[in-house]
Amino acid sequence: MSQIWIKNGLFITMDDAKPTVRGHMVVTDDRITYIGEAEPQGLSESVETLDGSKLAFMPGLINTHGHAAMSLLRGFSDDQNLQVWLEQKMWPMEGKYVDQDTRAGSALAIIEMLKTGTTAFVDMYDRMDQVAQMTEQSGIRGCLTRGVIGLCSEELQKEKLADAIQFARDWNGKANGRITTMISPHAPYTCPPDYIEKFVQAAHDYQLPLHTHMSETIAEVEQNVRDYGIRPTFHLDKLGFFSRPALVAHAVHLHDEEIALLAERGVAVSHNPVSNLKLASGVARVPDMLKAGVTVSLGTDSAASNNNLDLFQEINLAALLHKGVSGDPTVVPALEALRMGTVYGARAIGQEGQIGTLAEGMKADFIAIDLEQPHFYPQTDIVSHLVYAASGKDVQHVWVDGRQVVKHKTCTFMDEEKIRYEAAASFERLLKS
Repeated sequence: MSQIWIKNGLFITMDDAKPTVRGHMVVTDDRITYIGEAEPQGLSESVETLDGSKLAFMPGLINTHGHAAMSLLRGFSDDQNLQVWLEQKMWPMEGKYVDQDTRAGSALAIIEMLKTGTTAFVDMYDRMDQVAQMTEQSGIRGCLTRGVIGLCSEELQKEKLADAIQFARDWNGKANGRITTMISPHAPYTCPPDYIEKFVQAAHDYQLPLHTHMSETIAEVEQNVRDYGIRPTFHLDKLGFFSRPALVAHAVHLHDEEIALLAERGVAVSHNPVSNLKLASGVARVPDMLKAGVTVSLGTDSAASNNNLDLFQEINLAALLHKGVSGDPTVVPALEALRMGTVYGARAIGQEGQIGTLAEGMKADFIAIDLEQPHFYPQTDIVSHLVYAASGKDVQHVWVDGRQVVKHKTCTFMDEEKIRYEAAASFERLLKS
């Protein structure tokens, strides 16, 4: 049994009644076994102690949408609309990927996420065995899925679907439960209706959640109406997509009826504000979704459309953007924005009650923020500071499943210098090939 006692820390628990506690926390193996103001009792003789007096501890951040291997394409194509960016820049480069490129890009993304406080991430891509291996090695928690574009022959469609199912079955529950899997047709505009139905059936067959891109741009919505006569939300519902636990990325362009349907079906949304702004896709109706009872979490999308994986930036923008758009400064309060990056993220990936809060019995996925910096003074309201002043660069330590995966800003299970070198080498090969 391993045990850690964090003394005299400031803990952001995310509990509705008492979101902060000044005191102590004990981690035993992979779980939080005590949190409170009084000193803990009955600890093991071999307990490891940590002075938390200059640190703030909070649940690890949960990034609910991304494509980790695309970190190789960071800065390769900026200032384009989505379709040009995808079809003329991203897809041709991604078509040159080999296993080593996916491995290098995923490793680069994972160390960036860990060092900026993300302890769990959703990833949709291909060659997902490479992503899963890097997830297992690094110590991060991953909800992984083989994303499938169906604009190909029927034979290739079958191969891709079989690959997606095989990956989901092989890796679900691996890495001591840190890896879970989903089934993911890429989007309604890249997958024919009958093909999406096959993914839905596979999700039922293997009791897995579903994930897809939906209503990211006006052009995408208009195309769906031209091709199928209805908007993407109703289209997916008609195909049975929401008959399984479902997470949709973006959901920027929705009517009231679509928001109501998502709430009724229990569909979660991954809000990606930075990517949506950079690609000029629009601003999602997040306050309306939250008011309707839709679970809204946060994602970075890829480093090629962001261009970083710092979820603190998404939290900050989620709080600010919707104030500016609505003209209402109360519309997404600081604590609600922080919930989007923690509590609601856990709910979106079906792990509420396991991660996303600091409480006895929860998995020990948490991060430590260095408070001894000018932008945290005076120390008035820590939630406000985390949302409006903090960034991923303030993260000092990270634990996942009770194991310290970042110590003094350095990953403990990953060779960062090697990863940076291999990522640079992969990009140079892609440029020349």
